[in-house]
Amino acid sequence: MNAPAAGAHSWLPRATCDAGCVRVGDAAASRPLLVALRVTLRLMLALLLAPGVALLAVPLPGRTRVQRIYCRMVLRCLGIRITVTGSPIRNLRGVLVVSPHMSWLDVFAIGSVLPGSFVARADMFTGPATGILARILKIIPIERASLRRLPAVVDTVARRLSGGQTVVCFPEGTTWCGRDGGAFYPAMFQAAIDASRPVQPLRLTYHHADGSVSTVPAFVGDETLVGSIRRLLTVRRTHARVHVESLQLPGTDRRALARRCQSVVGARAARPAGHGPLLVAS
Repeated sequence: MNAPAAGAHSWLPRATCDAGCVRVGDAAASRPLLVALRVTLRLMLALLLAPGVALLAVPLPGRTRVQRIYCRMVLRCLGIRITVTGSPIRNLRGVLVVSPHMSWLDVFAIGSVLPGSFVARADMFTGPATGILARILKIIPIERASLRRLPAVVDTVARRLSGGQTVVCFPEGTTWCGRDGGAFYPAMFQAAIDASRPVQPLRLTYHHADGSVSTVPAFVGDETLVGSIRRLLTVRRTHARVHVESLQLPGTDRRALARRCQSVVGARAARPAGHGPLLVAS
């Protein structure tokens, strides 16, 4: 994953994390029957929820609430319990949401708090089924290896922000394991500046039941989506914590804006585990 692809530019974001960062523990191995039952039940629930993805595209009153509820239901099916601190501004329109990036699960974790359209890797939506899903969810595809197409993506994000839509992006440009992370690249922040819209940084982390950082959700290295889902299903419970940081005004300098957002997210990361109350999301 970290080796440069053919024709890749020198600024292509690369993480130092790989499969060696992921630690599940031996609880699953010690109770195989219980794990098998848990996996079966969760898969059945997930299959029942799958058709509901169409609800995310229905232009009805209260759609964002439906999106939040749906994302939380998906998380529960996968054994993820989400907690939220801070105060999301529910009625704010046209905001760029930024967060650290560990997993495909991040989409559901953030969608359960501040749903919107996502900037995502184009190669994740090349198949017929995933292509339909991308259109339903209004995914903004980005080809990470092509700098020439980046301005068009930034322009698309800016137009959506100007139109009052919430857009979510991951400025690190790639996934990390959760114990380590990358710097926020400034490119996407230009969209907020062009649209004169604020940026909402989120601090997203995953934890074991004892509060320690969990790398189980990490989607790194050459892992497949099927392998990632299988590992999640074997774990009894994972906690996702989302902290809504202070809203950032865009200013005129995208690099300064990126540093500010990285700083508030980093400041939250530096605090000891268990700092402050955690509010369980309903």
